[in-house]
Amino acid sequence: MERIGVYRVEGLLGVGSFATVWLAHDPMLDIRVAIKVLAENWHHDVRVRERFLDEARLLSRMEDDRLVRVRLVGELADGRPYIVLDWADGGSLRQRLAAGPLPVATALDTLAEIAAGVAVLHRHRVVHRDLSPGNILFRSTADGERVLIADLGLAKALAVASGLTMRVGTPGYMAPEQDDPLAVVDERTDVYALGRLGLRLLAPSPANTGPPANTGPPANTGPPANTGPPANTG
Repeated sequence: MERIGVYRVEGLLGVGSFATVWLAHDPMLDIRVAIKVLAENWHHDVRVRERFLDEARLLSRMEDDRLVRVRLVGELADGRPYIVLDWADGGSLRQRLAAGPLPVATALDTLAEIAAGVAVLHRHRVVHRDLSPGNILFRSTADGERVLIADLGLAKALAVASGLTMRVGTPGYMAPEQDDPLAVVDERTDVYALGRLGLRLLAPSPANTGPPANTGPPANTGPPANTGPPANTG
């Protein structure tokens, strides 16, 4: 893929269950962006397509510095939708943890920033449902770095956050109720994931952060490389 709309594709950032994320150049603004494209195998699934577009709608509605920002929503020639997002040039928390444990002070600051981002979602009555290191991104700012919450592809407004027909989330970070496709999920689902993230960031042994025995294969939509796979998406 050489172009997506007016954007020149520079490389692949990551591949998730429902989407592919590309690094691209915006010729008008002369900046790099991340473009999330619905996967071909889900192209004709109306429900998945709507879930994909819901991410853009939720992010646009909330627009906050702690969340990845949507710049544009478009459609490829084959009908697949795509979302143009700010590029998180600092990569993902998953990448940083893969390089080794963070200093305790840094880990605590990062966890506090993640919690602040989740609080933004909850103030808007939105539950993320897939908080994991791959969906926590870092973006350079004039005064340092900003922690961003990415990949709201599984997020739902709390008023309709039940009745799913497929198991979603990232093993090791999913709350027990996410194993039941008919269970109601609410803010407590994200609080559980925050606790798991805290263990991953602060536990002295990786054995303390392994996925619970009742979890299965991941259904992560986030990008692995830059986003971890973001969201970035991002």
